[in-house]
Amino acid sequence: MSDIEALYPFLYSGSTDLDAVMTSVRESTVEKVDEIVTLRRTVLERDGERIAACAEAMAAAFAAGARLFAFGNGGSSTDAQDVATLFMNPGFMNTGGTARPLPAFALTADIAVVTALANDIGFEVVFARQLAASAFAGDIALGLSTSGNSRNLIAAFEEADRRGMLTVGLAGYSGGQMAELGTIDHLFVVPSASVHRIQEAQTTVYHALWELTQQALTRMEAGDSDDGA
Repeated sequence: MSDIEALYPFLYSGSTDLDAVMTSVRESTVEKVDEIVTLRRTVLERDGERIAACAEAMAAAFAAGARLFAFGNGGSSTDAQDVATLFMNPGFMNTGGTARPLPAFALTADIAVVTALANDIGFEVVFARQLAASAFAGDIALGLSTSGNSRNLIAAFEEADRRGMLTVGLAGYSGGQMAELGTIDHLFVVPSASVHRIQEAQTTVYHALWELTQQALTRMEAGDSDDGA
């Protein structure tokens, strides 16, 4: 059975019976929902406290003037752009106006810079060079990968470490080279071999990080207000 057939068995059933096809579609959908719910629960049980601690660190960094730089390849590139949008423009989350916009940028967004670096030097530097040019100590580097082995992410995290940035990594499988680095401050590994399930769970993780960061900033502001009273 091919990978595509395993994902969408109803497309390869050979049946012309619409009811049978719809039953297969429903079963396939329920199976995938069960998989992602179970995976999200696993990540929460294993990493819930570390996610909260990461959010506290991010909130402290933002309170000190940090900016967030997100990056990834392929589907993780769109997730990186989603991260930047979420932190920069939280209004679409219907938070009742309580969430504050935070400075966040996707290193995949400027296609001119990405293609210039890729063409002139090599694709492995497209994120590291941007951090070298724009990031400062105390800023936040957040990289997403399903395999954990993307060379340009490894180079970016190495550069972020050299610059004294707060580093946050999201990976899948067993973490790959990202787990081997040993210098990523907060690394969250989604224990799955399915790219689809990994990315779905990573979306949950970074949304939780955003929400918890907002809550932590609110507590910090309340504490400052109490101290000044």
